[in-house]
Amino acid sequence: MILETDNSTNVSDKVKAAWDKAPAGPKREGELKHYQEAEKARTAKNDADTHKALDAAKHALA
Repeated sequence: MILETDNSTNVSDKVKAAWDKAPAGPKREGELKHYQEAEKARTAKNDADTHKALDAAKHALA
């Protein structure tokens, strides 16, 4: 469990950094929505939803 949380934190940090560097536009706004969902899930200690939202965030910027 701790390993998954650490991994979520690392992925979350990378997604946030990518968002910070992304140009303004619809992709950036879509990624922010997923990032915020991931933060909510992480706060609720729901690893499955956290990973799902972080994956969606990564794809939103692709």
